Amino acid sequence: MMAAIRAAELAQDVTLIEKNPLLGKKLLLSGKGRCNLTNACALDPFLERFFDHGQFLRDAFKKFFNQDLMRFFRNRGLELKIERQLRVFPQNNRSGSILEILKKELERNKVNILYKTALEDIITGVKKVKGISFSEGKALAADRIILATGGVSYRFTGSTGEGLEIARRLGHSIVPLRPGLVPLETSEKYPQLLEGLVLKNIRLIFSNGKKQIISDIGELLFTRFGVSGPLVLSLSSSIVDWLAEGQKVSLSIDLKPALSQEQLDSRLLREFKENPDTNIGNLFKSLLPKRMVPLFLRITKIARDKKANQITLSERRELISLLKNFRLKIAGARPIEEAMVTRGGVSLKEIDPRTMQSRLIQGLYFAGEIMDIAADTGGFNLQAAFSTGYLAGESASLSRDTLCANREGVPF
Repeated sequence: MMAAIRAAELAQDVTLIEKNPLLGKKLLLSGKGRCNLTNACALDPFLERFFDHGQFLRDAFKKFFNQDLMRFFRNRGLELKIERQLRVFPQNNRSGSILEILKKELERNKVNILYKTALEDIITGVKKVKGISFSEGKALAADRIILATGGVSYRFTGSTGEGLEIARRLGHSIVPLRPGLVPLETSEKYPQLLEGLVLKNIRLIFSNGKKQIISDIGELLFTRFGVSGPLVLSLSSSIVDWLAEGQKVSLSIDLKPALSQEQLDSRLLREFKENPDTNIGNLFKSLLPKRMVPLFLRITKIARDKKANQITLSERRELISLLKNFRLKIAGARPIEEAMVTRGGVSLKEIDPRTMQSRLIQGLYFAGEIMDIAADTGGFNLQAAFSTGYLAGESASLSRDTLCANREGVPF
C-alpha cells in the first residue's frame, strides 16, 4: 500500500493487486490489534535490530524513516503515542485506524485496486518485466512491478509464498525460510500446567553448552507447548538457528533477577523467622504467582504444608537455586506458520538497496518481508515494510506505467 501511494503521488498510473477481498488483513492483526507501526529509536540502534542485514536498509531508512512515517499519519489526523521501549502506537490503540488512512490515500491518489485477484506469474522479456498473468488466462501489461507478497507466516491471511516461488522462477536465490519471533516448545510438560501464566520482571538465559544468550528483564508467557512472550520471541531467531545446527538448548529462568542468591537467602530467613508456623506453600505466595507455587514445591520435593521453621538448610538452598535457575529444555520451535515474521526470502545480494530493484530483472522491485530481512519485536519489521515500500514506489515511478502488486501484510 505504501509503495502504491508513493508511486501514485509521483503522478504514475498505479494498479494494486490484492489477493483478498479486503486490504490489510495482516496489518489489522499486528501489535495484538493495536499496530506497533514503528519504533522511535535512532537510526544506528534501529539497524542493529536487523542483525547482519541492517546495513541493507540504510538507504531505505534515509529516504523514509520513523519520524517520516509518524509525520505521514499525524498529518492525516491520526494521533500517535510512544510507549515503553520507544514503541509507537496509534493513540486510539486501533490498527484499523492505520489501515483507514492508507485506504484513503490510495483513493485520493486514484490507485486502481483489483481485489480477489491472485498473481499467477510475472511475464518477462529478455531480463525485463513485461506484465503479470492471473488465473483464467488474464494478463496485465506493465514495465515496472513491485513484488511485496510477504513471507509464509500467518497463512490464513494469504501469506502462502507465491511471490517467493515466482522470484525463484525468475532466477532469484531464496534464502531458506525459517521462523522468526516464534514461540518455543519445551521437553517438560510444566508449561501445560501453567498455560496462560505471565511471568513479569524475569530474566532468561539460553545456553547451547558453549554459548549463552542473556535477555533483558521482561516478560515470559507459558503456553500449551512451551514458552512465548516478548523475551522469548525476541531471542527465538538465534535459538531456531542453534536447533537447526543440531545443538541442544536449555533455558534458565531467573525469577528474581534483582536479587542475588545471598539477598534471597536473607529474605527467606527473615520470612521464616517472622512466620515460623506458616506453611511453605502459603509463604511462597509472596514470592511467586499463586499458580506456580504447587509446581515449584513439587520440583523441590518439599511438602506444601511443611512449616517455615521446619525447612532445612539444604531445602532452603534448593528453593533459592530454583528461584534463580528454573530450567527447561528447548525441544524445538513452533511451525513457521505461527511465527510473527518469516526469516529468509529473496537474497539481498540480488537487490539494489538504493532502489529495491532486482539486479537480475529490469523493472522488478521488492518490498517488505519477501526479502531476507527480519528484525526484533518493537515496530522494526513494520517500519522496514513501509520504508522499502516507499523507496520501491519512488524508484519504480521513474517509468510511465507502474504496476504495484503490494501485499506486505496480505500477500498474494
